[in-house]
Order: sequence, then C-alpha cells, then structure tokens
Amino acid sequence: MYNILLTVLIIIAFLLILVVVAQPSKGNSASNLTGGGDAMSGKKRKARGFEAVLNRFTVILGLAFMVIALLLANLSA
Repeated sequence: MYNILLTVLIIIAFLLILVVVAQPSKGNSASNLTGGGDAMSGKKRKARGFEAVLNRFTVILGLAFMVIALLLANLSA
C-alpha cells in the first residue's frame, strides 16, 4: 500500500509541475517589478477556456498531493 501511494504521489508531483509550467503568465514581470503597466490598475481577469481548465486541474492535483502526502505520513508513523 505504501509503495503504491508513493508512486502515485510522484506521478501527481510530476503532473503538478507540468500544469503549473503550462499556465500562461498573468502579466509582464518587468512591469510588475517597476510598478508600471496594468500592475497598478487592480483589474482581475477571469480565467476562460484552457486557462480555466488548467486552474481547476492545478487545484485538484494540489489537493490530491496533500491528501496522499498526509496518508503516507500516517502510514509511516
């Protein structure tokens, strides 16, 4: 049981990294550092289409990662 959960945790971690890297950036990082552009406007953009799917998938994978990590910690104790 422990080995199966550990394998699933590694797969979820790899998928989580891929999903986070695949997400588009929210804006120009250089303009956010200097305070220019839309960084100060306070506008929030709602995720649509592929970006919304990636956001949901990130949340689901993150929750699964936390639950499996807690199960593994409980099994090893």
